[in-house]
Amino acid sequence: MDPTLSTLLQSEQNSSLLEEEARIETTTNQFVQPTWQVTLWAIAYALIVIISVIGNVTVIWIILAHKRMRTITNYFIVNLAFSDASMAVFNTVFNFVYAIHNDWYFGLGFCRFINFFPITAIFSSIYSMTAIAIDRYMAIIHPLKPRLSSTITKVVIAVIWLLAFLLTFPQCFYSITIFYDPRTICLVDWPDDYGGKHQLMYQIAVIILIYLLPLLVMLVTYSIVGVTLWGGEIPGASSEHYQNQIQAKRKVVKMMIVVVVTFALCWLPFHAYFILGSFNKDIYKQKYIQQVYLAIFWLAMSSTMYNPIIYYCLNQRFRSGFRQAFRWCPFVTVTEEDKQELQHTKTFRMKRSYHSKTTTVVNQNSPDQNSDDIKAHQSLKPTLDVISGIRDTLFM
Repeated sequence: MDPTLSTLLQSEQNSSLLEEEARIETTTNQFVQPTWQVTLWAIAYALIVIISVIGNVTVIWIILAHKRMRTITNYFIVNLAFSDASMAVFNTVFNFVYAIHNDWYFGLGFCRFINFFPITAIFSSIYSMTAIAIDRYMAIIHPLKPRLSSTITKVVIAVIWLLAFLLTFPQCFYSITIFYDPRTICLVDWPDDYGGKHQLMYQIAVIILIYLLPLLVMLVTYSIVGVTLWGGEIPGASSEHYQNQIQAKRKVVKMMIVVVVTFALCWLPFHAYFILGSFNKDIYKQKYIQQVYLAIFWLAMSSTMYNPIIYYCLNQRFRSGFRQAFRWCPFVTVTEEDKQELQHTKTFRMKRSYHSKTTTVVNQNSPDQNSDDIKAHQSLKPTLDVISGIRDTLFM
């Protein structure tokens, strides 16, 4: 029996082939691997789970435990981290066991769950990334427009999960387990023509909604933001800030490229594999195909562990948060700068002096701020809002 049909997206599997082989090959498994191969694959998949869970849980802690990190963008990052960690735990482990042994040990209830929750988590993860991309686009391209409030952000996250549940409900509803002595299989039993138009339409919808559409949105928004930051002049920026702004531009563009390219590369082989299989069913019968599938599935699931690494490498506050979270490790040193990065401070505004052409930072509640300073600040407010939008996007 083809173990590749026991994967994350049952909707993308060749159900007719599964039914045919289930009748013929009920007692043998042509894809049995030697113990050393199973061990190596187990270690590779275990690394995904460990790194993803530790990294994403740490990201959630950094944001929720520090008031300074509770920004709109970071709320979406919390949702993204939760989705990735959940997918690593509930999908990677159980589907790896199923793919290796080609025998479903976990009963009908969990069969329905495993066909329901992973796609839900993928949808939530991807559209959290898309929401972050749109939020950053609005912050940089339209800095004077109001940002999302905390309440609206929670509503958006709730809508993302609701749409994810609606998309994956058919997977749960039509999931069944079939016992073929001595093995049990878990699959999606589509109505009418088995594996026909219903399965194909659902497969196309899933690929569009959890890959092509969000990727297109992220490519467009990040491309516009990248071109604006890299090629455009920042209004009102004095020459003394020019080099700092250039460095900030490069960091933002680099982070955006890394996020988008990582997502695209991790999931492209997975979707291409099932699209190719829908045109050439014989590839599922090849003896080497299980190794190919396990590699492709590993790459797709590894997408759950990369974001915390990206945050650590490209964001100072997250880097400080990780150092504080792992300060118990002998090789991790927490500096005073790290402590100050996550401390909750009052809101500050920037004020530019016309006479000295220098920029200072003044507490907005300071009683010593004179009327001339207030007028100067008000006259420069549009420019400062632009810079503030860029600053918020850079440092979240």
